[in-house]
Amino acid sequence: MEYNKIIFVSQTGTCREAMAAGIFGDFSLKHPVEVVSRGLVVQFPEPMNQKAEAVLISNGINMEGFVSQQLTEEDLTEDALVLPMEEVQRERILEQFENAIPENIHVLTSYVGDELEILDPYGGALPAYGLCYETLRKSIKKLVKKLNENEGEYEHGKSSSYGSSADPA
Repeated sequence: MEYNKIIFVSQTGTCREAMAAGIFGDFSLKHPVEVVSRGLVVQFPEPMNQKAEAVLISNGINMEGFVSQQLTEEDLTEDALVLPMEEVQRERILEQFENAIPENIHVLTSYVGDELEILDPYGGALPAYGLCYETLRKSIKKLVKKLNENEGEYEHGKSSSYGSSADPA
């Protein structure tokens, strides 16, 4: 499956998923994609968590003007790779959204071969956010490598094992 959109998802849309989208912007793919972050419970648009933003800024990533957005049915298209931070969030997406395509929804760390989920630093001290940043950066670096390697498969005409019966003929 060739993805044209990557959606990082977590609870409120203001911390891990926003950090992940910002970090992803530091890397480049062979195939350009739209990268967004979404929350599962966003009652109204909120700015990024101040500590998360401070960690990003200290690492040269500016997310000025960022506001959280709710994950919607419209986000869950066939060409969207949806990457929640935790398994419980993946399960919730699959339960709550009719358009959810299980083959396109993976816990970020599992998708890239890491064992542990990205821990939520919310409410912790600034170093907890720094640790979250470092963990996210490692996983996203693996994600970019994986997506770029998959891109090579498309360029060389190899078939992908992610095909779906819903693909247009």
